Amino acid sequence: MKVSRLFREAIRSRLRARAALLFLVAFFVVGAAALACAQNGAMTPYQGESDGVSAGGKWLEFHSSDKMTGANDVRFELRSDNYFREDPDYKPRVVLFCSNGKLKLADFNPGVRLPPPNRPGFWGQPQLQVMVRIDDTHYFKGWNWMRGHFLSMDKGTVRGMIGAQVFNVELPTRSGRQIAEFSPGGLNLDRVRQACDLTPKKPSKD
Repeated sequence: MKVSRLFREAIRSRLRARAALLFLVAFFVVGAAALACAQNGAMTPYQGESDGVSAGGKWLEFHSSDKMTGANDVRFELRSDNYFREDPDYKPRVVLFCSNGKLKLADFNPGVRLPPPNRPGFWGQPQLQVMVRIDDTHYFKGWNWMRGHFLSMDKGTVRGMIGAQVFNVELPTRSGRQIAEFSPGGLNLDRVRQACDLTPKKPSKD
């Protein structure tokens, strides 16, 4: 009887140890998956928006629906290959906002607070002049200055960027002039055409 009882206790102990091991393995697998998802930027920070999926290359695609109008909203995001000196934890990014098959807004977010605007737009709106490189073409553009946090890009630059391999933006910052370097190649152009009515076009300096 004593031997039998010891045997049963040994079996229970082994089963408990195995269950604990399986729990730890599952915990680490789930944690690693969540960490990888966060590092890849696929988890959306916005309520009501689906987590991002690959749109080709380094682009991510997010979906949501307007609660009042029912419009189908799509957001394409591309993060830079580098970061600015002020914040090594937040890379500059380009975001295309599309609704019901049309481009609504294209933002360049440097991830740092912008300096004051340095030129007026055609209608007198505040702008910041930046230098843009798309593949082997470079030119200056005035982008609308939005509350000191991001710049509104022109549609011509967006069309040039989505068909390019190299996209760089040089701009003044509070730490001096810095360059955000992007790798836009590999984007699924069919998805962008369907969601935003955008097609690539070689850049113009005009």
